[in-house]
Amino acid sequence: MLICPLCHAPLEVTERGVACPANHRFDRARQGYLNLLPVQHKNSRAPGDNQAMVEARRRFLEAGHYAPLARRLAELAAERTPQRWLDIGCGEGYYTAQIAQALPGADGYALDISREAVKRACRRAPQLEWLVASMARVPLADASCNLLASVFSPLDWHEARRLLAPGGGLLRMGPTREHLWELRGLLYDEIRDYDDEKHLSLIAAGMQLAHSETLSFELQLDSAQARADLLAMTPHGWRASAERRAAVIDQPLRVRVAIRYDWIQRDPF
Repeated sequence: MLICPLCHAPLEVTERGVACPANHRFDRARQGYLNLLPVQHKNSRAPGDNQAMVEARRRFLEAGHYAPLARRLAELAAERTPQRWLDIGCGEGYYTAQIAQALPGADGYALDISREAVKRACRRAPQLEWLVASMARVPLADASCNLLASVFSPLDWHEARRLLAPGGGLLRMGPTREHLWELRGLLYDEIRDYDDEKHLSLIAAGMQLAHSETLSFELQLDSAQARADLLAMTPHGWRASAERRAAVIDQPLRVRVAIRYDWIQRDPF
């Protein structure tokens, strides 16, 4: 199932971690995860979300603000009954743990390029195989997964197709044009519109959209900490000016949440 990120040969379990026949070795961290991100595949010394961003997301999600989103994601995953699944870009593991709970009999894997995120994520569901790895070079074998989850995460569509077994699919969860509309109105002079279906033009050959739905609700954020955490866990936290970010944190906020779920299935051959 796991493959070497350097030579792509199968990885076997060793006393301290995993190794391939070419003797490329990767130790398991004391928290339980495997770091399969070689230094030559990094674009920076510490790629991905930093500790402050991870902690902001953890506080916001554990407060239950996005609980309906995670619940629906887990329900959709359970409907597919995969034998083996992977969360690509798992972050600090909030959504991953919900999927794991919905799929107790399946083999689960999760990866993120951020070591700080995975260090915290692996505490949520120790039964999963947690990986620090590149989403563009996933260290799993071809056609090894029945379900891929991609939650608010960039995606390499050709890599996704490589990983999917025939008939398997990608469960993508991402924002619509109305997501956080009120917040964006406070942060920018003009709200940039975008096409909710733009990502469909990127689907790799041999994959087709099989199901789509949207979940919307309004969220009242009375806590300054919650508003600060929401800013820190979105791109708006660094795109907007410091003055406008401070103004958002200073006042209660009622904001729209609008998320689209797509099931994009690989052809069954």
